[in-house]
Amino acid sequence: MSWLPILILTALVFALVVFVLKLPRTLWMLFGSALLFGLAGYAAQGNPGQPSAPASPVRDDAAQSGELMVEARREFYPEGRLPSRFVVTADAFTRRGQHDQAANFLRNAVAENPKDGEAWLALGNALVEHAGGRLTAAALYAYSQAEKVSPENPAPTYFLGLAFLRAGEPANTLTLWRELLESAPADAEWRGPLAARLERLEAILGVTERDGSVETEE
Repeated sequence: MSWLPILILTALVFALVVFVLKLPRTLWMLFGSALLFGLAGYAAQGNPGQPSAPASPVRDDAAQSGELMVEARREFYPEGRLPSRFVVTADAFTRRGQHDQAANFLRNAVAENPKDGEAWLALGNALVEHAGGRLTAAALYAYSQAEKVSPENPAPTYFLGLAFLRAGEPANTLTLWRELLESAPADAEWRGPLAARLERLEAILGVTERDGSVETEE
C-alpha cells in the first residue's frame, strides 16, 4: 500500500506536464522514461515501508553520577531511617545533576539542624560535584562537620577520601581509607566493601607496600 500514493503522484505529475503545461507529444516518451527511471531508482534505494527509528537516548553523565552518589551515601545509614526533608529534596536535584540547587537545600538543612550528619555529608558531596570534582574549602568544612557530629559513622572519611582521589591526590585517599579500615569493627557491614575498594585502588596505583608509596611507570 505504501507504493500506491507514489504511483498516483507520478501519474498526476505526468498529466500535469502533458495536459496543463502542454508538453509536446514528441517529448512524452522521454518525460515518461525519466519518471520511470526515477521510480526505479527509488525502488532500488528507498524503503517506504520501513518505520522510523527513534533517536538514541542521550546519556546524562551528570545525572548518573548523582544517582550513584546518593545511593553510595545511603549505604552508610540505616535503611529504615529517612533523611530530613531538605536532604530528600536535595537528593532529587542531585539525581538530575543539578548540584548547585542541591547544595542550596542542604545549606538550609544544616542551618535548621547543625547536628544532621547526613546533611553535612550530602552538602560536601554536592559541593565537590558542583566544583567538577575539586575539593573546595567549603566542601572540606562540610566533611569535617559531618565527622564531628557523627564520629561513629565512617561515611565522612570515606567520601573525603573519594574527593581526594577525584582531586588527583590518591596518597591522601590511601591514608584515610587504610586508617578507616584498621579502626573498623570486625562485624561492620561496610568493612568488606571498603577493603575491596582499597585493594583495587592499590592495584591501580601500583602500590606494593602499605607505606603510602606508589610505583610510577616510566
